[in-house]
Amino acid sequence: MGNPGSEPPSSEITSEPLYLRRREFIRNAALFAATAVGVGGGLRWLTRGRRATDRTRAGASELATLAITRRVEYADGEAATPERDVTGYNNFYELGTDKEDPAANAHTMRSRPWTVEIAGEVRKPLVLDVDQLLRWFPLEQRVYRMRCVEAWSMVIPWVGFPLAALLARIEPTSRAKYVQFTTLLDPEQFPGQRRRVLDWPYVEGLRIDEAMHPLALIAVGLYGKALPGQNGAPLRLVVPWKYGFKGIKSIVAIRLVENQPRTTWSAAASDEYGFFANVNPAVDHPRWTQASERRIGELHRRATLPFNGYAEQVASLYTSMDLRANF
Repeated sequence: MGNPGSEPPSSEITSEPLYLRRREFIRNAALFAATAVGVGGGLRWLTRGRRATDRTRAGASELATLAITRRVEYADGEAATPERDVTGYNNFYELGTDKEDPAANAHTMRSRPWTVEIAGEVRKPLVLDVDQLLRWFPLEQRVYRMRCVEAWSMVIPWVGFPLAALLARIEPTSRAKYVQFTTLLDPEQFPGQRRRVLDWPYVEGLRIDEAMHPLALIAVGLYGKALPGQNGAPLRLVVPWKYGFKGIKSIVAIRLVENQPRTTWSAAASDEYGFFANVNPAVDHPRWTQASERRIGELHRRATLPFNGYAEQVASLYTSMDLRANF
């Protein structure tokens, strides 16, 4: 080691490629630890008695009740996962990487005032206040299965409106091939963004025909009430035939684009988290099987269904695709 203030010998200087590889290794190690915890986390949550924090219970009770005009069942009559589990067991890395972190840290969020910018390949770009947006569309309750890429699942009664209704209103141009969504970037509200676990802000995307499918939902609530912060207040995407990480939370920008957007998890680990992320029990994650899942609230695993049980409605979107190569 040289004297303080002196130039180190060239033999002690780490080359730039090696430095960058070391940074990549550290980041991937953090991602591995976070997702590995999630795979077994469902069982630990069950054996702990599915504790919800006092803050989670209090926050849920204070949320506004939403006016629902229509209720539709899309989970084949399966019982909904208890509300305390849906609001207490979450992946939302902006609020922390442990499953209980989002509920514990959601008090830092401010869901009002909130605006959403809609731009790109549209004829009617706009910046819209979320409350004005809510007045545009009647709200539906839709009970969907939700399958996490970590092999746990839930059944959730979401409240929201079809994404297609919003896209029709802003009139995509013929060049709009994809829809890109972006989460709010604000480390004061999202303490998890102070750590470079992922490249912030979180970005997700859909092909335009996926976004226009009737099952694709912009959710503003669950269990008849406004979304809690840990579940993505005030707006999140729900695409029930895809793994849960596609359901981007706390959306502030929707941009229609010509080229496939670079999405956060695909950029972080492209061999593990594909752009399409359709639920496919025949394509395993490199570190665990996707053939079965653990429903939160149950001790035993169950078989995972292709497209999470929505194949009849959505499989036609992918008839010309190799779903192993385009995972």
